[in-house]
Amino acid sequence: AKIVPEIMEKAAKLGVEIILPVDFVISSKFGEDGEIKETTKEAGIPAGFMGLDCGPKSIEMNAKAVMESKTIIWNGPMGVFELAKFETGTKSLMDTVVAATAAGVITVIGGGDTAT
Repeated sequence: AKIVPEIMEKAAKLGVEIILPVDFVISSKFGEDGEIKETTKEAGIPAGFMGLDCGPKSIEMNAKAVMESKTIIWNGPMGVFELAKFETGTKSLMDTVVAATAAGVITVIGGGDTAT
Protein backbone atom coordinates (compact mmCIF):
# COMPACT_ATOMS: atom_id res chain seq x y z
CA ALA A 1 0.00 0.00 0.00
CA LYS A 2 2.96 2.30 0.51
CA ILE A 3 3.72 2.40 -3.21
CA VAL A 4 0.18 3.24 -4.35
CA PRO A 5 0.67 7.04 -4.26
CA GLU A 6 3.90 6.61 -6.21
CA ILE A 7 2.16 4.46 -8.84
CA MET A 8 -0.71 6.93 -9.15
CA GLU A 9 1.71 9.85 -9.52
CA LYS A 10 3.75 8.05 -12.18
CA ALA A 11 0.59 7.14 -14.09
CA ALA A 12 -0.61 10.75 -14.02
CA LYS A 13 2.75 11.98 -15.33
CA LEU A 14 2.56 9.47 -18.18
CA GLY A 15 -1.06 10.27 -18.99
CA VAL A 16 -2.23 6.81 -17.94
CA GLU A 17 -5.65 6.55 -16.36
CA ILE A 18 -5.96 4.08 -13.51
CA ILE A 19 -9.58 3.26 -12.77
CA LEU A 20 -10.34 2.23 -9.22
CA PRO A 21 -13.75 1.29 -7.82
CA VAL A 22 -15.92 4.07 -6.39
CA ASP A 23 -18.62 1.83 -4.92
CA PHE A 24 -18.77 -1.67 -3.54
CA VAL A 25 -21.05 -4.55 -2.67
CA ILE A 26 -20.15 -5.50 0.88
CA SER A 27 -21.12 -8.27 3.28
CA SER A 28 -20.75 -9.08 6.94
CA LYS A 29 -19.75 -12.64 5.96
CA PHE A 30 -17.73 -14.27 3.24
CA GLY A 31 -20.77 -15.95 1.79
CA GLU A 32 -24.27 -15.17 0.65
CA ASP A 33 -25.85 -15.50 4.08
CA GLY A 34 -24.40 -12.32 5.58
CA GLU A 35 -25.83 -8.80 5.68
CA ILE A 36 -25.27 -7.55 2.13
CA LYS A 37 -25.41 -3.89 1.14
CA GLU A 38 -23.73 -1.30 -1.05
CA THR A 39 -21.40 1.49 -0.02
CA THR A 40 -19.23 4.14 -1.65
CA LYS A 41 -15.56 5.01 -1.49
CA GLU A 42 -16.47 8.15 0.44
CA ALA A 43 -18.54 6.27 3.03
CA GLY A 44 -16.00 3.46 3.29
CA ILE A 45 -16.44 -0.13 4.28
CA PRO A 46 -17.64 -0.33 7.87
CA ALA A 47 -15.97 -2.48 10.51
CA GLY A 48 -17.18 -6.04 10.36
CA PHE A 49 -17.81 -5.91 6.60
CA MET A 50 -15.72 -6.80 3.56
CA GLY A 51 -15.87 -5.70 -0.06
CA LEU A 52 -16.86 -8.64 -2.26
CA ASP A 53 -17.75 -6.96 -5.58
CA CYS A 54 -17.66 -3.59 -7.26
CA GLY A 55 -20.86 -1.56 -7.31
CA PRO A 56 -22.99 -0.25 -10.17
CA LYS A 57 -21.11 3.03 -10.68
CA SER A 58 -17.80 1.17 -10.87
CA ILE A 59 -19.30 -1.32 -13.34
CA GLU A 60 -20.40 1.61 -15.50
CA MET A 61 -16.93 3.22 -15.33
CA ASN A 62 -15.25 -0.06 -16.26
CA ALA A 63 -17.58 -0.62 -19.21
CA LYS A 64 -16.91 2.88 -20.54
CA ALA A 65 -13.14 2.34 -20.28
CA VAL A 66 -13.33 -1.03 -22.03
CA MET A 67 -15.40 0.32 -24.91
CA GLU A 68 -12.94 3.19 -25.39
CA SER A 69 -9.90 0.88 -25.42
CA LYS A 70 -7.86 -0.45 -28.31
CA THR A 71 -6.23 -3.19 -26.24
CA ILE A 72 -7.51 -4.90 -23.10
CA ILE A 73 -5.38 -6.93 -20.71
CA TRP A 74 -7.63 -8.46 -18.06
CA ASN A 75 -6.12 -10.38 -15.18
CA GLY A 76 -8.49 -11.33 -12.41
CA PRO A 77 -12.14 -11.07 -11.46
CA MET A 78 -13.82 -7.93 -10.13
CA GLY A 79 -15.31 -9.71 -7.14
CA VAL A 80 -16.12 -13.11 -5.71
CA PHE A 81 -17.82 -14.29 -8.89
CA GLU A 82 -18.21 -17.82 -7.57
CA LEU A 83 -21.03 -16.52 -5.34
CA ALA A 84 -24.14 -15.33 -7.21
CA LYS A 85 -24.63 -12.23 -5.06
CA PHE A 86 -21.11 -11.01 -5.90
CA GLU A 87 -20.78 -12.02 -9.56
CA THR A 88 -22.25 -8.93 -11.20
CA GLY A 89 -19.02 -6.95 -11.52
CA THR A 90 -17.12 -9.80 -13.15
CA LYS A 91 -19.95 -10.96 -15.42
CA SER A 92 -20.72 -7.40 -16.53
CA LEU A 93 -17.08 -6.81 -17.36
CA MET A 94 -16.94 -10.12 -19.22
CA ASP A 95 -19.95 -9.17 -21.34
CA THR A 96 -18.41 -5.80 -22.14
CA VAL A 97 -15.04 -7.33 -23.02
CA VAL A 98 -16.78 -9.83 -25.33
CA ALA A 99 -18.61 -6.96 -27.08
CA ALA A 100 -15.40 -4.95 -27.42
CA THR A 101 -13.52 -7.97 -28.78
CA ALA A 102 -16.27 -8.60 -31.33
CA ALA A 103 -15.84 -4.96 -32.40
CA GLY A 104 -12.13 -5.52 -33.07
CA VAL A 105 -10.44 -4.67 -29.77
CA ILE A 106 -7.35 -6.77 -29.02
CA THR A 107 -8.03 -8.73 -25.85
CA VAL A 108 -5.74 -10.75 -23.61
CA ILE A 109 -7.33 -12.55 -20.65
CA GLY A 110 -5.25 -14.29 -18.01
CA GLY A 111 -5.26 -15.05 -14.35
CA GLY A 112 -6.56 -18.59 -14.04
CA ASP A 113 -10.21 -18.19 -13.05
CA THR A 114 -10.65 -15.20 -15.34
CA ALA A 115 -9.93 -17.31 -18.40
CA THR A 116 -12.27 -20.17 -17.46
